[in-house]
Amino acid sequence: MNVSEIIQFLLFSAVAGVIGTGGMTFIMYLVNKMGITNARMVIAIGSLLTKTRENAIRVGLIMHFTAGVIFAILYTLFFSLYGISGIIQLVGFGFGFGFIHGFIMSFILVIAVAEHHPLEEFRDAGFPVAIAHVVGHMVYGTLVGLVIGLSGILN
Repeated sequence: MNVSEIIQFLLFSAVAGVIGTGGMTFIMYLVNKMGITNARMVIAIGSLLTKTRENAIRVGLIMHFTAGVIFAILYTLFFSLYGISGIIQLVGFGFGFGFIHGFIMSFILVIAVAEHHPLEEFRDAGFPVAIAHVVGHMVYGTLVGLVIGLSGILN
């Protein structure tokens, strides 16, 4: 890969990460808004650092979108290393990676983070919260695969 291809790879991966994270954040917002479960993920992430709701949204958004871009680069790197290039394959593998990613993050969230969260409202992270995170990550992975597929950088 030359420098131009690396920049293009990183740029499209970053765009895919932002779009994927936006989609995941929207799904979590809807889950919360519909009253299914407490899926205020951005506030939960931000308040891990701020220890309060104050500035939690801003900090949470920065952390969540930064992680989304980093994971999109990792997803795209994996796609590239294993020759996954067709748009259908990329969307399918993105969906699958999102499921695995969501499952792992849900496990970490429910077992480790919730018990020690500084805000009481996020200490009860049961099965519905875990499922919401799995679904959110599946949306994330699907969108990352779609954007990478549409970009054509892996063809």
